[in-house]
Amino acid sequence: MPEEGNRNASKTGNYETAIGVEVHVELATATKLFCACKASFGGKPNTHVCPYCLGMPGTLPVLNRQALELALSVGVALHCTIPAWSRFDRKNYFYPDNPQNYQVSQWFHPLCKEGYVEIEIKEDAPKRIGIWNLHLEEDAGKLFQDEADQTLLDANRAGVPLIEIVSAPDMQSAEEVLAFLDVLKTTIGYLQASDCKLQEGSMRVDVNLSVRKAGETALGTRTEMKNLNSFRAITRAINAERERQIGILEAGGSVLQETRRWDDAKGTSYSMRSKEEAMDYRYFPDPDLPCVYITEEDLARVRAAQPEMRKDRKRRFVEEFGLPEYDAGLLTQSIHLANLFENTARLGIAPKKVSNFLMGEGLRLLREKELDPADVKASPEHLAALLRLHDENKITNTVAKEVFAEVFLNDIDPESYVAEHGLLTVREEGVLRKTVERVVEENQKSVADYLGGKEKALGFLVGQTMKAMRGQADPAAVMALLKEILDQSVI
Repeated sequence: MPEEGNRNASKTGNYETAIGVEVHVELATATKLFCACKASFGGKPNTHVCPYCLGMPGTLPVLNRQALELALSVGVALHCTIPAWSRFDRKNYFYPDNPQNYQVSQWFHPLCKEGYVEIEIKEDAPKRIGIWNLHLEEDAGKLFQDEADQTLLDANRAGVPLIEIVSAPDMQSAEEVLAFLDVLKTTIGYLQASDCKLQEGSMRVDVNLSVRKAGETALGTRTEMKNLNSFRAITRAINAERERQIGILEAGGSVLQETRRWDDAKGTSYSMRSKEEAMDYRYFPDPDLPCVYITEEDLARVRAAQPEMRKDRKRRFVEEFGLPEYDAGLLTQSIHLANLFENTARLGIAPKKVSNFLMGEGLRLLREKELDPADVKASPEHLAALLRLHDENKITNTVAKEVFAEVFLNDIDPESYVAEHGLLTVREEGVLRKTVERVVEENQKSVADYLGGKEKALGFLVGQTMKAMRGQADPAAVMALLKEILDQSVI
C-alpha cells in the first residue's frame, strides 16, 4: 500500500485529513490507582505487586485520592467541564498483560469533558482543538520475550494510574498534532502531574486518522495507529497513513476501520485487528467502586492550587528579567528549565547570561545525551557559582563550558571541581610567554601570513596557544603577547 500512496502523492491535494488523538498519561503518584503498590518506573519484574493488582479473587479496590486530584488539575487546565459526579466502568476483553482480564476505566460518565487546547501554527493565528473527554483508568502490565522466545509478564505497571485525553478530530496535519501534544505535555509538566516521557511510556499516543474528498462534510473511515513512541514516529506515521488511505481510495477501494501498528524502522504499518466499537468491550459499571462526587469546594481548591502556566510565565520573564521573547519562549517550554533559570537569576547572576548558557550549552547537552529537562541535576546554587567564576574571569569561556556540563548533568560543586582539576585561568606572564614563543616557532607560515597583512592569521595563532594551554590562558593576555613578539620580529 505505501507504493500506491506514493504514486498518488500528486493527488493528495484533493483530499482533507481529519486527525484525533488518544493520549495516555501516567500520573506522578507514589502508589497505584486502586492499591498501595509502588507506581514508580522500573524495578525488578513483579516486585511492585499485591493480591489486588495481580487480580486475585476477593480483593477490593480503594481509589487513590492523589490520582483523582492530579486528573482534576489537568482537566481544569484544559478548560474542561467537570461534572458533579463520575463513575468507573469495567472494559472487558482479553488482556494478556492485565491479570484481572479487564480494565477499570470510565466510559459512560468520565471525570472531565468538553475541554480544549489552543495551538499556534501561524503567528497570531491560534486554533482551538476540542477535547471530548478526560478520564481516569488503570494501566496494564508489560509483556516481553526472553532468550528462549517465551512471552513473560511483568505486572509492575499493572494498575498504575492513567489519564486518557481524547481529542476531537480537529487536526489536519502532523504539524498540528505535534503542536497539540507539545501544549499538552507542557501543561501537564507545569502541573507536575506527570513527567510525560514518551521513551519510558509515561506518555503514549494513539492517532486516529481519516481522509475525505475536499469539500465533503462527512468524515471518512478512520484507522487507529499504535506504537508511536516519539514525535518523529508520530509525524512519519501520520504522513504514511494519509498517503496509504488516499492510495486505496484513488484505486477504487475502501478503507477498513482497523487498528494498525506502526513500524518506525521500516517506515510502514500493518493491521493488528479490526477496530472495536464500544459494545465490543462490554462496558458495565464497576460493582466494587462507588461513584465519585466533586463538589464546588473541591473545584475551588483545585483551581486555587493551579500554578503559573507557561504563557503567563513567558510574559513575566520578558517583563521582569528583560529577556527577548525568543529566550523566554525556549526557557518556558519546560518547567524544569524555567525554574532553573529563574532561581539562578535570583541569586544575582545577569538573567541574559543564565539564559545564554541554558539555551546554548544546556539545550545542546539535552540533545546529545537524549535527555529530558526533568533529568537535569543542576542546582541554582552551583550554576550561579559557575557563572560567577566566569564573570570574575577566574575561568575562561572554554573551561566554563566544560564545567557547565558537569554542573548541568551531575550537579558538582564548580569551585571544588575547578580547583581539583587546575582549571583556573593562567595569567602568569612567564608561562604564557613560553607557550606563545613555542607556538610562533611551530607555525612560521601563519607568522609570515600575519606579517604580510593577513589579520586572520593572528586569530589562528591565538587559537593554537589556547589549545596548548588547554583553554586556560587569558585570551586577552595571549593576544597582547603574540602582538608583542610578532612586532619585535618585524623590527
